[in-house]
Amino acid sequence: MDLLWQDLHHRDLSVAQLYAILALRSRVFVVEQQCIYQDIDGADLARDNRHLLGMLDNNVLAYARILSPEDAQQPVRIGRVIIAAQARGLNLGYRLMERAIASCELHWPGVSISLSAQAHLQGFYRRLGFQPVGEIYLEDNIPHIGMQN
Repeated sequence: MDLLWQDLHHRDLSVAQLYAILALRSRVFVVEQQCIYQDIDGADLARDNRHLLGMLDNNVLAYARILSPEDAQQPVRIGRVIIAAQARGLNLGYRLMERAIASCELHWPGVSISLSAQAHLQGFYRRLGFQPVGEIYLEDNIPHIGMQN
């Protein structure tokens, strides 16, 4: 599948792109995973945060949000990693994460990268160079673990 990849600062998102991102996140994280939580958390349009989109025919099929470090001692954070249901099984997760890591290295060179992984995906993130940090914890009733590269 040949996606159009875009790595955008939040100020460069179109209204249609932001709507598509929020709709995908709601469809998967809230409806599909049956997890009622406040997805729109104020970080989408803050600081130097970025949005990585993999699109096909104006549909967002792969997405990750990259949160800029809050200060010089903090890591850059990758989150809201998502593959649309119709695109799962096509190895887009690796392509998405490789692009997310490359974006972090480009925009914040030398800064460590962290993420909060669903615990059952530890192996996936380990293959990308991330290691667990701390213990498994519940986030919105889903087991998660902190990971860092």
